[in-house]
Amino acid sequence: MIQIRPVSDLRNKFPEIEKIVIEGGQPVYLTKNGYGTMVVLSLETYAELTDDIELRLDEADREADLIDARYTHDELFSRVRARIHAGR
Repeated sequence: MIQIRPVSDLRNKFPEIEKIVIEGGQPVYLTKNGYGTMVVLSLETYAELTDDIELRLDEADREADLIDARYTHDELFSRVRARIHAGR
């Protein structure tokens, strides 16, 4: 079940939110004045979401060091869009 809480719960009910995030393995969405403001995740969940991205960025940095080719913003994002659309 999606957990949506006011940001004040982070201060006032931290142990409860911590239990949902760590033991339940679910994110908690926080709102401020009725609007979404942030998401609280466990470190494990965050790592699962970002580890692959970090590895790919490191790989791209290594490749960039090996070649002289440089791309403009438009060239880069048109290539990214093409790869995304090809995967559908």
